[in-house]
Amino acid sequence: MAITLCHIDDIPEAGARSFALPQALVFAVKKDGEVFVYLNRCPHLGIPLEWQQNEFLDNDHFFIRCSTHGALFVMTTGECIQGPCRGESLWSIDHRLDAGFITLQEDDLPASIAPEPGSPDQH
Repeated sequence: MAITLCHIDDIPEAGARSFALPQALVFAVKKDGEVFVYLNRCPHLGIPLEWQQNEFLDNDHFFIRCSTHGALFVMTTGECIQGPCRGESLWSIDHRLDAGFITLQEDDLPASIAPEPGSPDQH
């Protein structure tokens, strides 16, 4: 089943947006007009990455930053280049653009990871 996250224009260039899906917390980042979708989960402790709603990037809007440890991840690959999970990567979610809308398949989401109880809906 296809899940629509948002329109590509809803994410600012060098920005990010989070989504609380029934199956998992995910986020999308946009760099140079291209969108990348990741599981919102630090590989080190398995906790959400953002420090405030939709705030995933460092001050220069160049890297994804974990709010807990300050780990830095390359926006285009999800690879951790600094921090306790160096060498690991964020879980990339396959997606496509359909008439400008970012969509993904429910089957591409991890089956065992669900939003934390009481987490806010971040649509």
